[in-house]
Amino acid sequence: MKTYTMTSKEKNVLWLLMGIGIVSLILSYVLDDMPGKPRFWSNFLLNTLFFTGISVLALFFLGASLVAYGGWITVFKRVLEALSLQIRIGIALFAIIVAGIYLDWHHLYLWAEEHIVETDKIIKGKSGFLNPVVYTIATFGILGLWYFLAWSIRKLSLREDAEGSFGDFRFARKQMAFGAAAVALIGYLSTIAVWQWLMSLDPHWYSTLFVWYNGASWFVAMASLVTLIILYLRSKGYLCYFKADHLHDLGKYLFAISIFWTYLWFSQYMLIWYGNIGEETVYFKTRVTEYPILFYLNLIINFVIPFLVLMPNTTKRMKGTMWFIALLLLFGHWLDMFLMVKPGVLHAVQELGGMSHGADGGHGSSHFVAGFTFPGLIEIGVFLGFLGLFLYGTLRELSKASLYPVHDPYLEESIHHHVV
Repeated sequence: MKTYTMTSKEKNVLWLLMGIGIVSLILSYVLDDMPGKPRFWSNFLLNTLFFTGISVLALFFLGASLVAYGGWITVFKRVLEALSLQIRIGIALFAIIVAGIYLDWHHLYLWAEEHIVETDKIIKGKSGFLNPVVYTIATFGILGLWYFLAWSIRKLSLREDAEGSFGDFRFARKQMAFGAAAVALIGYLSTIAVWQWLMSLDPHWYSTLFVWYNGASWFVAMASLVTLIILYLRSKGYLCYFKADHLHDLGKYLFAISIFWTYLWFSQYMLIWYGNIGEETVYFKTRVTEYPILFYLNLIINFVIPFLVLMPNTTKRMKGTMWFIALLLLFGHWLDMFLMVKPGVLHAVQELGGMSHGADGGHGSSHFVAGFTFPGLIEIGVFLGFLGLFLYGTLRELSKASLYPVHDPYLEESIHHHVV
């Protein structure tokens, strides 16, 4: 089958997931007795960052493949196109976060609190970059530009179906140009975006490797979700040209970038410890001492297990194994994002006086804090809700056109793709 049709059962399941997410968000708001409702807002920010990042990296992967003449992706290129367009959902979600900064709905970022900026020399020194105006311009400017590139590639791909012909490279060259722009602009502008959205949650801290680390985490999560979508469509009789060879190459990406992610994880940790860099040590000290289970579980899920499972060539061609490893890595890198977001937000609450220090769960304490120390059922529910939202948008987009770019000049190459 060339055209995907979303069934009523699929819609109901996705609406159910979104319903679970809404209920979980409401519960996180109602049950949160801390000022500013940090559990609710940190859950909202965490999942907005995670799934928006997945959409952005889908555009990056698509653009890089177009530039590199990676014709092997052609049989599932439409999945990347559809997923990258969900950047628009990210724009809408970030609009709520930005509104919260101006309307004082939340206290996610210490640099947005005027009395903190005036009394904290480090934050005040960074206020030229870390302020609501720059955050707003950077967020909507960067996401808007990325969405334009994703929309342009998709539009050209559909025009190629309607107006192209066999052996016609006109539209492929134009897509390649937009793909090159996507690779360059995501590579460059992601530094600004990640610093603003994520690293500034710990405004006293910095790391020259953090954007690479975060990008690797997003890439593995993206490749995992793409694999899951493809395997699901394949199980329903779609994407009949997608073969074990394509699955094998996706497995190689999961394997290789998981190792790259681990290299960056270790590099940040080892170099900061070895150099005894005080400004950077505090980030890891907090996570090692206050979140030890998550800290080491993160490494086990996102490196040890995929390394051992995906090392043999044969496992990358097994659908059951790839289902398991893709699900594990998608959730594992959500846990990684949890560990990036939650400690910074909790520390901001403590700095603003929302929690007492020491034995009552303050900074440096090992006291359990619901929704922060470890993800609970509410956090899992919010994750499922956002997953349902982004999957609904992706599958709805897939249903609008043929699953195969029928006039793509590299389609035959992709259909006959073979891995030795």
